[in-house]
Amino acid sequence: MAAALAFVSACGGGSDDKKDDPTPAASGSAAAGDILGAVNKATGAPVKLGVITDGASPTADHTNDNKVAEATIKWLNERKGGIGGRPIEMTLCETLGDLSKATDCGNQMVEKGVSVVAIGTSGVVEAAWKPLNDAKIPVMVYGSSDPGLLASPTTFALGNPTFPVIDFPIQLAKDEGNKKVTSIVIDVPAALHSAQDIAPPLFAKAGIGYELVRVAPGTADMTPQMQQIVSNKSDEVFIIGNDSFCISAINGLKAVGFTGTISGISQCITDSTRKSVPGATLKGMVISATVPLGPPSPSMDLYTKVSETYGKGIDLSFQDGMIMFTIISAIQTATQGITGDVTPATITSTMRSMKETELVGGGGIKFRCNGKAIPGSLATCVLGGLSTTLDDKGQPSAYKVLGNSPIAD
Repeated sequence: MAAALAFVSACGGGSDDKKDDPTPAASGSAAAGDILGAVNKATGAPVKLGVITDGASPTADHTNDNKVAEATIKWLNERKGGIGGRPIEMTLCETLGDLSKATDCGNQMVEKGVSVVAIGTSGVVEAAWKPLNDAKIPVMVYGSSDPGLLASPTTFALGNPTFPVIDFPIQLAKDEGNKKVTSIVIDVPAALHSAQDIAPPLFAKAGIGYELVRVAPGTADMTPQMQQIVSNKSDEVFIIGNDSFCISAINGLKAVGFTGTISGISQCITDSTRKSVPGATLKGMVISATVPLGPPSPSMDLYTKVSETYGKGIDLSFQDGMIMFTIISAIQTATQGITGDVTPATITSTMRSMKETELVGGGGIKFRCNGKAIPGSLATCVLGGLSTTLDDKGQPSAYKVLGNSPIAD
């Protein structure tokens, strides 16, 4: 399920902002109301935190994630006391979207003696994760659908594996009074798994009709497939694919006169989508969201301030950068109160015993990593997720927290 999101995000377009604007220096003390927090500098021997990204892969440029990771760590070291009062030292490895390189990254982290690892948005998460899991090094990811990863006692995931592609369209259908949903899914294994194998019984249990329309990647004219949706009398569609896929799907729905609810994953909407689809068509589209990127909010304001104060050339329009900010911040939040030696084992035990806490950059989502969020999924730290409705410019409006119920003791 989360693998579908990783796939379409890893295949997304866009390039990093190459502007060379001067970066304001961090102030020596925090003014009243400074969202960065009061100065609380980490001191002593560093704690090694591994950061794995796809870097500049053949399908997408994720080097912006690297910049965000570096800026976030600088902020945590200066304002949040690092980890256990000790400075965080970043060890970076890029997979380039390649399975063998991802495995190499995992092995490198083990060899370099890191204490904890953050893996950003990637299409090869599991390959990087396996050597780390074998070495019992704690790993924080956004999400995955890999059963082994989700069952791991040393792995922590910030994305509810069923929310973005199953729970969300079901909840939306209930809220809108829709009776039947068709998922329009890019025809690749990583994206199809949830829509084809897991979704049908869950929709049936919710009393909502369900259909699946598979469309090959690169299909420019989806009018014939969209006609199927009109014929099967669906009153809601849910699109799983990258921006170019979603553009074709949305334009196809318009061409056949579909008048029901249009929804999709957050990767559907980029500047390319806004340029290719009329704003009037995008208006009212409901999107499941990984992070509250875009309009002003406490989370977006903090992410912007950290990026501008401690980073350089960070493009704030890419959601994967904000995901990286959230992952690394979550590691620091979940290890608060750690005492004694800071080791993989003590980091894992501290994260497992954390109390429910608001996720930095999470738009109001709370997380807890005690392994009890979802039965059989020790890694999952969050229930529910975010959604937003697009305005007439295709921009997200205020984000809503859905289904983020407390995680039991």
